[in-house]
Amino acid sequence: MTDTATHLDEFTARLDFPLDDFQIRGCRAVEADRGVLVCAPTGAGKTIVGEFAVSLALSRGTKCFYTTPIKALSNQKFHDLVEVHGEESVGLLTGDVSVNATAEIVVMTTEVLRNMIYAGSPALDRLSHVVMDEVHYLADRSRGPVWEEVILNLDESVRIIGLSATVSNSEEFGAWLRTVRGDVEVIVSEHRPVPLDQWMLLGRSLYPLFEPGTGGEVNRELEKHVQRLNSAEMERGSQAYSGGGGFRSRSGGRGEDRRDRRHGGHRSGKPRDGGAGSPRPMGRPEVLQVLQGRNMLPAITFIFSRAGCDGALHQCLGSRLTLTTENEAKEIGRIVDAGVSDIPEVDLELLRFRQWRAALTRGFAAHHAGMLPAFRHIVEELFTRGLVRAVFATETLALGINMPARSVVLEKLVKYNGEAHVDLTPGEYTQLTGRAGRRGIDTMGNAVVQYAPAVDPRAVAGLASTRTYPLISTFQPGYNMSVNLIRTIGYGPAHRLLEKSFAQFQADGSVVDEVREIERAERKVADLRDQLQRAVTAANPPSTDGDPVGEFLDYIRIRTELSKKEKKARRRHLEDLHTETVVALRKLQIGDVIALPTKKRPMLAVVVTPAPDSRNPRPWIITETGWSGRVNAESFAVAPQIVGHMSLGKDVQRKPRRNARVVVQQFRRGDYPRPKRLKHETRIRDTDEVRELRTALRAHPAHDWADRELLARTAEKLVRRQRDLDRLTSRVSAATDTLGRTFDRIVDLLAEMDYLEFVTGDDDPDPTPVITDEGERLAQIHNESDLLVAQCLRRGIWNELDPAELAGVVSMCTFQNRREVRGGSPDGATDRMATAMNATMRIHGELVFDEQRHNLPLTREPEAGFALAIHQWTAGAPMGYCMAAAAESGAELTPGDFVRWCRQVIDLLEQVAKTGYTNEVKHNARAAIDAIRRGVVALGS
Repeated sequence: MTDTATHLDEFTARLDFPLDDFQIRGCRAVEADRGVLVCAPTGAGKTIVGEFAVSLALSRGTKCFYTTPIKALSNQKFHDLVEVHGEESVGLLTGDVSVNATAEIVVMTTEVLRNMIYAGSPALDRLSHVVMDEVHYLADRSRGPVWEEVILNLDESVRIIGLSATVSNSEEFGAWLRTVRGDVEVIVSEHRPVPLDQWMLLGRSLYPLFEPGTGGEVNRELEKHVQRLNSAEMERGSQAYSGGGGFRSRSGGRGEDRRDRRHGGHRSGKPRDGGAGSPRPMGRPEVLQVLQGRNMLPAITFIFSRAGCDGALHQCLGSRLTLTTENEAKEIGRIVDAGVSDIPEVDLELLRFRQWRAALTRGFAAHHAGMLPAFRHIVEELFTRGLVRAVFATETLALGINMPARSVVLEKLVKYNGEAHVDLTPGEYTQLTGRAGRRGIDTMGNAVVQYAPAVDPRAVAGLASTRTYPLISTFQPGYNMSVNLIRTIGYGPAHRLLEKSFAQFQADGSVVDEVREIERAERKVADLRDQLQRAVTAANPPSTDGDPVGEFLDYIRIRTELSKKEKKARRRHLEDLHTETVVALRKLQIGDVIALPTKKRPMLAVVVTPAPDSRNPRPWIITETGWSGRVNAESFAVAPQIVGHMSLGKDVQRKPRRNARVVVQQFRRGDYPRPKRLKHETRIRDTDEVRELRTALRAHPAHDWADRELLARTAEKLVRRQRDLDRLTSRVSAATDTLGRTFDRIVDLLAEMDYLEFVTGDDDPDPTPVITDEGERLAQIHNESDLLVAQCLRRGIWNELDPAELAGVVSMCTFQNRREVRGGSPDGATDRMATAMNATMRIHGELVFDEQRHNLPLTREPEAGFALAIHQWTAGAPMGYCMAAAAESGAELTPGDFVRWCRQVIDLLEQVAKTGYTNEVKHNARAAIDAIRRGVVALGS
């Protein structure tokens, strides 16, 4: 090595592959002591720049922290760096794991670094570089603000290396980084080292999405086939089945195979030819067989629900599909058994371990957040080692660990976002398909979109061709952040720091356009108000004491509110009917004769196969007209009724379609009672709110105006436009009402509660906020409900609780159910626990009232759904018992959810152990932590 050799030369000499241009540019910027933002597609190798920063810091005798958004990614990166630099040089901090914390290189989650900065940790001494992997997490609503806190609070001498997926506003983000961090180079690469082929799967046929050699023109042959299939599907939809909740027989009464298309039904045996002439989708095993035949495995199939992933695994287990050799299956079994050796047998039985292990040994698996963490880690290891060749995963896999495949399959281009079913964005499509193509292994990656009715290849091509993934800040000051900023840098500097956030940077740039939009909206509202004024005057309504226009708008407000409440009541009514139908289908047995609701007279059917899945019961039936197939709760507007029993031969049970005529004849010969009345739809009962609003509507003077409906059309337009104007005004107000002003309102509230006090200095006549002893405690509580936790501790409502009771009550401030819970809050396990839970809710109500007074975001309402389960677990109960307790409390939990929420409770209990007001509370918090950290919860921690 010559004297002029750089560290980059030494670094690249150790690699067994050449660096790409963007990697070289990034490494040179780091070596020149500049910050850098590297934006590149998934799998492009941007982490090389972060690894170079690690190597450079070690060579210079300084420290480098490597931050990641999730613990799984931290664990993976830790092992990668240990392999290169040795165990003595690398540490790991993830909140629940601490390994070699004083090492020169430490891998950690971003929250850990944020907490170190606020605590003024001596570990920050000699820190020269911080790698922020997956920095686009800054846009995450719940955790994104932490990234900005770190970027804004790190000492200016520290160089930040940001590694991001390709974002469309990388220059804007880079400009902000330069503003707050000094010299930062932005490096963007669109190049994928492994090119990506785009495909559509129609039946068993794979078609290129783009016409070869045209540079992006949609495949014409594909479009023709899709048009033909869509037409056939529309024709099928008009026959056999009435979408309104009832059945209609096909002409001739013979019926046909109507597997549930939404669930990708599959019959074992010889795969049906689902070529371009048939719109019927294939089952998951058949899809994998097609990919295997094209040498396109291993593959990740993204399914946007946990239940969908588990259902896909169940389908494959029920088929003859095997993707492994005998030796591979033995190796998989050895790895699996070693990985679960510390899990009690009773828990393995609850986790359906045998079925899960059987699927792995055959080469396929599911991967989602609802799984036990230990199970997920085993799947990840087996997949990266090439032993498992097919994984059904939720989209969280695309945002986390390094698990690339040769192919990525998308069954749908629609997902549920928590409120509604929405189309995938181009950014989401790019993120998901970015997993396809393993660098150094594959020469091409494959993105495969399965055909679905009404699919448009041009829309798919638009997703595949567009690169729009904007990075939008979610940063806003909170209580803990505010007291920590005042505590570490003082009020004035904290104010200026908040004004420098990316959120403020973006808000300032967007205000002008939105103000123009407000002006246009104001003109539309004014025009409609004038129009309504003229219409009301012309209608000459009965004289009123007040403004007739205002009176009529009040009438429209009541009418609009009534419509909303009626829709809500209908939605709740349909949910109740669905639950009733699920229960009815779950009870059906072989031979039960049921009456199905239709628009005319009830239709009879017999159950051939009962429901195999109690969560989504889908019994197989044959109707009196000969229709044969599975039905589910969505097939009925009201629940079917059992009216008798029919003896079925084994041939009918084995081959129901082929023997449907036998059942039809038995119906003709038998005398089965047919209900005279089985309503096709049930009446929706009004709620008290609906009745009150309807009464108010009829009593309103405007209800009797002669031209009421004519006026209503104009008034409703005006109300909609006013709502749009209010929304725009609120958005601009949020942008111009700066983060600094929000910070001031937080300071005012905290001062009211004595977490801060205003002090006048000798040289400064203006009072300045400084934190009190109470504020010191709040500064150590890093939780979404930080101020609520501080208030509960301060007022002593958790003082008398034993460890199990304390864990149960504390869980209210961490747990968030995946679905809305009906009814009241679950009871506590003991009277003391119930009293503390009620007191926690009361303090939350007081806090929300204060937040409303100060125009601040409201603290999330505590949820008690996990309290009984974590109490029982802390008291020593087995996981199965605790899961049952959670279900009784209305919590929707999988084993993976159970472990994750246990660890969230541990995290908050550790903070309680540090900040509690009495030694007893601190002791009980530590005892609860020790009791929770056992079995599956302790595994992998």
